[in-house]
Amino acid sequence: MGIRTVAVHSDVDAKAMHVKLADEAVCIGPAPARESYLCMDKVLDAVARTGAQAVHPGYGFLSENADFVRLLEENNIAFIGPNAAAITGMGDKIQSKKLAIDAGVNTIPGFEGEIRDVDHCVAVSREIGYPVMIKASAGGGGKGMRIARNDDEAREGFRLSQQEAASSFGDDRILVEKFVDCPRHIEIQVLADQHNNAVYLNERECSIQRRNQKVIEEAPSVFLDEETRRAMGQQAVALARRINYSSAGTVEFLVDSARNFYFLEMNTRLQVEHPITECITGVDLVQQMIRVAKGHKLKLKQEDIPIRGWAIESRVYAEDPFKNFGLPSVGRLSKYIEPNHLPGVRCDSGVAEGSDISIYYDPMICKLVAYGNSRQEAIARSLDALDSYVIQGVTHNIPLLRDILTEPRFVSGDITTNYLPEVYPDGFQGHRLEGESLLRLAALSAVIHVKHTQRSSLVSGHHALQPVATKWDLVVLCGPAGDVPLTVEVVQDGYQVTVEGRSLLVADTFNLAQPVISTAVDGEREMVQLLRRGVRGDATVRFRGTAFDVQVYSDTAYKYFKLMPKREKADASRQVASPMPGLVKSVAVGVGDLVSDGQEVCVIEAMKMQNSLVAAIAGKVKAVHVKEGDTVDDEQVLVELE
Repeated sequence: MGIRTVAVHSDVDAKAMHVKLADEAVCIGPAPARESYLCMDKVLDAVARTGAQAVHPGYGFLSENADFVRLLEENNIAFIGPNAAAITGMGDKIQSKKLAIDAGVNTIPGFEGEIRDVDHCVAVSREIGYPVMIKASAGGGGKGMRIARNDDEAREGFRLSQQEAASSFGDDRILVEKFVDCPRHIEIQVLADQHNNAVYLNERECSIQRRNQKVIEEAPSVFLDEETRRAMGQQAVALARRINYSSAGTVEFLVDSARNFYFLEMNTRLQVEHPITECITGVDLVQQMIRVAKGHKLKLKQEDIPIRGWAIESRVYAEDPFKNFGLPSVGRLSKYIEPNHLPGVRCDSGVAEGSDISIYYDPMICKLVAYGNSRQEAIARSLDALDSYVIQGVTHNIPLLRDILTEPRFVSGDITTNYLPEVYPDGFQGHRLEGESLLRLAALSAVIHVKHTQRSSLVSGHHALQPVATKWDLVVLCGPAGDVPLTVEVVQDGYQVTVEGRSLLVADTFNLAQPVISTAVDGEREMVQLLRRGVRGDATVRFRGTAFDVQVYSDTAYKYFKLMPKREKADASRQVASPMPGLVKSVAVGVGDLVSDGQEVCVIEAMKMQNSLVAAIAGKVKAVHVKEGDTVDDEQVLVELE
């Protein structure tokens, strides 16, 4: 748009992507958000020093802070977002519900007012009837929210939600409302100007969530019919007009199985998942926000808003999906390649190779968006993009994202906010190796081993002293999935792999130096990544999203391997270890205390989320290795039991 930009950043973000992209950059403080990104005076000082005329707040931090908007207004600086009154009205969940009712918007039954203390929370929860949702009045982004199904969970939910609310928003007020079982989370994008013009840009389906935070979003929703879409859109616009809203905003609804919908909250900012709306409507939301902030009228009318094709956003996080569907991971991106070269793929990221993922901020790496003419094409392009995405140095959630996109319930559109615990009741275990997928991984691992053997022979010169082998009898160990005996033979077009009486042709179209190995197995494309290769035939291969440790032996070596004694796993039940890097918020036990099975021993905070850690067995506390305020690493032992 020809507008010069200034990036503000903390000291640890000095080399961040937004800093590199901006025309100017100003450091506004140290890493903790309260001393930098949440410090209004420092942001205003950066505005004054650079002569900026407007501020776009992004997705978080001060994006929904009415005091910040007022401060900008007092200094004649435009806020690229709504007015302070709209933010205040919608930022308080108690007040927003009253405004929604006044605007004729459907709302969820609940207590009208704020909760005084834990006993009041239990009393109100009983009156409404379990299950209930306990959430921060000033909350958003899934923080400060807990589901309670009984009195004990209500007490714990109130305590943890209040702590998270105070940490994330500086406001610990809590409200309680009825929890709608088996709901879909569907939101309506609205766009309004300062001249009372408003439109809705259709919906986004955001039901795939963990800990009330979105994982995969898509637009449009497979569930809505045109009548429901229109009714939800009209109510969203009515609410925007009721509060004199001007900018891009999102009205979130819970939708039950009968397509009844209830107001959840309004996000008075740009949503993380806005790109999928841009894909299906062709409307650049950020550009529209800037035009509206300047005072221009919307050029769009409701009939100008189409639904063209389908878009899916996969939120790629630096998280371990095998731990409660995603606990934060920290580290440096030692290798990082985005799949931007693929058709219909858009990567909105804030990192590059060499970037650090720290404990201070949200662990999102990228919003990976795939767009197609149909939902099937959008899913297929998402899978190609995830397989082509190279991320090394941190643990990430691509294994979970890819598995969801191929899971039958998701493919059919049968999803609710309970999707993850229902589909993965024992937690996410990675791609299931069985049948055809096991044979394909074994075949690919064997061919990679053979190609390495051939290359080593050429480099060492052994091929000049003895004939080069053209056939290998091997056994591939694929962990719990089992051991797969097979034979690999060099043929004209690649490698013929004979396994379990079948013959698979692996095309010789790749080399081992490529970050993504793209080949074909019996004419069907497979993309894998060779993450690591040891000197003894061991390797780590990313296959269909999940990283598998494999071991390839010759049939002779395998016979000796089977004779080796197995190492027994150590008993870790008497230790409480941190499941992620973070900050110790509280320690509930001391040396000599008796604890019961499931009793809380400490609370760890990571990325502003509170995580209660409990004892796995009953016992006596032998040692406490941390205190409140300590920073801990992943898997660090915190408490030991006798």
